Amino acid sequence: MTAVFAESATPSPGASGLPGDPTKGSQLFGSSGCSGCHGSNLEGGIGPKLNPIQNLGNTKNPLDSNYLIDTITNGLHGVGGFPAQMPPKGGNPALTSQDIADIAAFIIQTNSAGQAGLGPQELARSDVFWVSVAIFLMVMVTLLLSRYNMRWIDRRAAARRERERTG
Repeated sequence: MTAVFAESATPSPGASGLPGDPTKGSQLFGSSGCSGCHGSNLEGGIGPKLNPIQNLGNTKNPLDSNYLIDTITNGLHGVGGFPAQMPPKGGNPALTSQDIADIAAFIIQTNSAGQAGLGPQELARSDVFWVSVAIFLMVMVTLLLSRYNMRWIDRRAAARRERERTG
């Protein structure tokens, strides 16, 4: 009797060097409450930034999958100067070990992509910069138009005076 093995089209977790599925981890990160402290773009807030990941001083490599899984599973407190502590499983006891591995894979993949999200301060600075540029450009256009308008008024007045003098 011969056994037939079917290969799945989707790679198994860990096939890419990640502890879980980053796509599922992304969904879990948003739905399980992680984003409440770490920001929807991993930009930080109450909790530390996760993209680029902030080293809190309790590990050499904060992107080590074992460190991330242990931190998510057991929580963290008294590290990095953050006033709040991270409860075990981020306060969501329904998370399974596979869910935690998927969230860790999402954090690792997001950091590997090299695209950090803007934090609230960086976003505000960017907004202020672009609003300032827009205001400056509007002032310059207004000045140019007013100078043109004044020249046009002067020409019309000169033409009217010339007509009155000759008329």
